[in-house]
Amino acid sequence: MAQLTPNLGPEGHRSYRFLRWVLSGAVRRFESDLDRPEAAQKRRLEAIVKGMRGTRFAAEHGIGDRIDGAEFRERVPVRTAEEYRDYLDAVASGGRMVLTKQAPTMLLETSGTTGRPKHLPVTAAWAESVQMAQRLWTLALVRDHPELAAGKAFTLVSPAVHGISPGGLPIGSNTGRIRAAQPFWLRGRYAVPTDAMQIEDSAARQYTALRFGLAADVRSVTTANPSLVLLLFRRAMEWESELRADLESGTLRHGPAASIPDAVRGPLERMLKPEPRLSSIHPCDAWNLLTVNTWTNGPAAYFADRLSHLLGDVPVRELGISASEGSIAFPLDAAWPGSVLWVGGHVMEFATECGQVLWAHELEEGMRARVILTTSSGLYRYDMDDEIEVVGHCLRTPVVRFIGKHGRYLNAVGERVSEAQVSMAMGSVGAVLDGFTVGIQSGEVPNYTVAVEGDCEVSAVAMNFDHSLAQLNVEYASKRASGRLGPPEGRRLSPGHYARYRSRMVASGAPAGQLKDPIIAIDASEWIRVLAEQS
Repeated sequence: MAQLTPNLGPEGHRSYRFLRWVLSGAVRRFESDLDRPEAAQKRRLEAIVKGMRGTRFAAEHGIGDRIDGAEFRERVPVRTAEEYRDYLDAVASGGRMVLTKQAPTMLLETSGTTGRPKHLPVTAAWAESVQMAQRLWTLALVRDHPELAAGKAFTLVSPAVHGISPGGLPIGSNTGRIRAAQPFWLRGRYAVPTDAMQIEDSAARQYTALRFGLAADVRSVTTANPSLVLLLFRRAMEWESELRADLESGTLRHGPAASIPDAVRGPLERMLKPEPRLSSIHPCDAWNLLTVNTWTNGPAAYFADRLSHLLGDVPVRELGISASEGSIAFPLDAAWPGSVLWVGGHVMEFATECGQVLWAHELEEGMRARVILTTSSGLYRYDMDDEIEVVGHCLRTPVVRFIGKHGRYLNAVGERVSEAQVSMAMGSVGAVLDGFTVGIQSGEVPNYTVAVEGDCEVSAVAMNFDHSLAQLNVEYASKRASGRLGPPEGRRLSPGHYARYRSRMVASGAPAGQLKDPIIAIDASEWIRVLAEQS
């Protein structure tokens, strides 16, 4: 069995020792939970049930004073997001004692880009558990990079609040909420001020972030999606003359910044001053980067690999498995391919392909399963629809990696090609792409359409993708060999296509920091939405 050793001991450099001292109680509890995950999960379930008593949900499901895990499973069915709508809508409308005794403080808009967005409640207890997971992740990061504290951190998040629910609750993004909740000494390390994240136009927001970032001693970049990091690096080159003009004059007036309202620009400009001329404006050259922190697994693997090649010796560090619903797992060791389950935060169950539903301590190495989450914010046996694979253990707690959204497959004739397989196959086509989407073209003999943005020979990309995918998916290879699937066709997208797609999705309400790359289009409506900006 592959074993990861906990390595958050008291010895280390000065910054690490200070943070370790601040978090000493949390570290002791975390390490104890790693060795006793069953007890940790039982403790969390008891606390969550206690916070549920007296609510509408508890009454409807017969939840009384005491209930064990087996009874909880009997009385509370696993629910999908859509099946939870009634409860979530009641909370958003101002209902009290619907899901939790603790009143929600705000609602998080999910990062899903299809259909009506979900608004998930935030309670103080939930926020505390999520924040603790992030602080432990940060502790491991600081341990590995002694010089981080001497510089600034570059992050790009969505606004913490962008609307109000019918019941008067603020609606915002989880990335913005997390940033706003950081302690003052950490907020002071951000290269980009919080007010810049409130700029509505996405291009202007990105330009402003680069304008502030290029004037700072940036040591780390953190954002959920690696494709966003690559986009920012490309845009630094695209806006080079405008950024140089603003840097040298101490202003925020050129390029996309020209569209920023004066009431927003004024306070931001007062934070700026003229900067010495940079020999290179590319962030890889302008910054003394020590780490880039982002998603690296599942569908993000292609862009994470591209980012790693671009950065050279600068490591790309996994953020872990998290969502607006909660923190599932976070990495302790950058050299390991997975993240440790956060058994001290939420209650987690795992549904396997054969129909079993397991507790965290019952997972074995090599298993793949779908995450079912129970949290102190009022999500009870909530089907995340996220698939993980167990890659080892840290003491007795499983270490997992993210596979992708369960059920998101290209499946024309029974081949079931996953997002992760498409991403891996694209990594072997021999071309550098700015973005891609693969969908099914229906017909008597269906085939895949491979839409790509980048300086490449599209037909060669489609041919190489076909060969690589056949090596990764035996059913795809069989269907191609038998003639049931035709050869994939390439389709060229115009320059800047995925930047426009991203801007359109953000404008429609998708959080920029967590916007997923459209790796596959599983139906016609999704395909049309992804390709709509082609020119």
